[in-house]
Amino acid sequence: MTDLPRRDQVPLDQTWDLGDLYQTDEEWAADYQRVGDDIADVTAYRGRLSTGAAALLACLLARDALRERLGRVDAYAQLRLATDGTSPHNQALAAQSRSLSASAESAQAFLSTELAALPAGVLEGYLAAEPGLATYRLQIEDILRLREHILAQETEEAIAALGEALTLPHTVWQMATAVDLRCAPVRDAAGREIPVSIAAYVFGLSRAPDRELRRAAYSSLTAGLTGHSATLATTLATHITRNVTLARLRHYASATEMLLDAQQVPAAVYHNVLDVVHDEIAPHVRRLVRLRGRLLGLEQVYRYDLDAPLDPDDEPVLTFAESARLIQEGLRPLGDEYGEILAAAFRERWIDRAENAGKRSGAFCRTVYGRHSYVFTTWRDTWRSAFVLAHELGHAGHGMLAGRCQVISNARPKMFAIEAPSTANEILLGQHILATTGDPSVRRRVILQLIGTFLHNMVTHLLEGHFERRLYELAEADRPLTLATIMEVQEEVFERFYAGTVVLDEGARLYWAQQPHFYMNLYPYTYAAGLACGVSVAEAVRTEGQPAVERWLQTLRAGGTHPPLDLMRLAGVDLADAETLRRAVAYFGSLVDELEQSFA
Repeated sequence: MTDLPRRDQVPLDQTWDLGDLYQTDEEWAADYQRVGDDIADVTAYRGRLSTGAAALLACLLARDALRERLGRVDAYAQLRLATDGTSPHNQALAAQSRSLSASAESAQAFLSTELAALPAGVLEGYLAAEPGLATYRLQIEDILRLREHILAQETEEAIAALGEALTLPHTVWQMATAVDLRCAPVRDAAGREIPVSIAAYVFGLSRAPDRELRRAAYSSLTAGLTGHSATLATTLATHITRNVTLARLRHYASATEMLLDAQQVPAAVYHNVLDVVHDEIAPHVRRLVRLRGRLLGLEQVYRYDLDAPLDPDDEPVLTFAESARLIQEGLRPLGDEYGEILAAAFRERWIDRAENAGKRSGAFCRTVYGRHSYVFTTWRDTWRSAFVLAHELGHAGHGMLAGRCQVISNARPKMFAIEAPSTANEILLGQHILATTGDPSVRRRVILQLIGTFLHNMVTHLLEGHFERRLYELAEADRPLTLATIMEVQEEVFERFYAGTVVLDEGARLYWAQQPHFYMNLYPYTYAAGLACGVSVAEAVRTEGQPAVERWLQTLRAGGTHPPLDLMRLAGVDLADAETLRRAVAYFGSLVDELEQSFA
């Protein structure tokens, strides 16, 4: 049997350099201990926030210092766990960090409760009296906005202290899918044995030209997930029930209202993204599925056919080095500072691209304030991997620019705005290649990648959002979220969208089990919103040039200093307007049109 290599067996240049955080575990442990002193610096202001603006400013500065050190400590532990969850040492570091983070959250709980309890007008007076508080105005106004949902101080501290336990469902999902999941290896047409994992399937095997190999890998993954399906259903149900319970404690009408309130997104915008995009894009996707069936000679299209290459004879290798060059060229319009961030990411090992045993699935970026961003992916020498990397580097560029311009507590925007910089990068990259090639085969290749960007962000994640919305509706109605119920909801969501164009088997019904997004509190729908913004930004950069670039860079540097809809308006994009969504879907439709014509 061919196993994935151990973490210590993969080439060093395919891994990220955590030495920029800590050179040794001993250095990490020393900083871990210092966090305790930082916590004490914050809690020294408990009971004193009513004494005046100076005490509040000092408390906020101490809290930001705590967050900065804790951010480094937690990143080191969690990034190590992400790359090798089989390591008991990594598991221990991550557990220590989660516990410390819970203690820190509990210690900070008094800040919102004490400020919310101040008489009307006092905080406004503080803001007027102390210029240094201007940096924190939006945060203070956010507390005033949420005042009626903030509980008594003892209750808030208890909830914060339970932070590690309350996030346990996500931790269980990570361990079950990265460590405990066992999938039988498959053999390719040459008889070579190939290991199967979620990452191996998503980033490679699902795109294999050999249909039998795809089917075998899909079946292997399905069997592996089936063995953990009861556990994973319980963890998902527990996470959703937790949010429903917290919403009731905080006097919200629903968990959805609570989670959207935290994102500062009106419910109408949330439902618009889910419903307008769903109904507008479904006909284009069904047309694409029918084209796929015709080109691949399939009587029936299964989920394991949805990522298969439409032109197996045109699947050129695109190496990591070639991708780095293309990405930097494509994003050159964003200027010198942005370009240097990209160059440093490739030059200084900010990117982990190896495939090894115990590495979790998916791709993500984590920016460590005061240091730099870390990008996580599983690399294949494909065009898809290049676009995924461009996506994650969009998060990196955003995090770096915001971190250089804002204090740590203002550096990260609300969740709704997170996916715009990443998806904009994908569109900019694709449009750059299209504008610089006259080769029809290259053009079709790039059209396929842009279509893949939409399928991932505006279809896959959108359907995750529909699935998530339906589960919350059931939980709010006190319906138990059993494994059978979760499987049924998944099938219903897919059936409504694909309308019989895709065969929905057991693997399709188990899709939810391989996704971490459901533990991120209404995250999936934000991908569609972000891509709609990204399409608008890329089009503005193409047609307006430097003025649009300057608006976009201003938006990136602003971090979390504006509510998300206002933040996107800085870039000239109004996501409260359904027409913005429709224009993005129309662009996708034009890509499908061109693809159909290329195969005519």
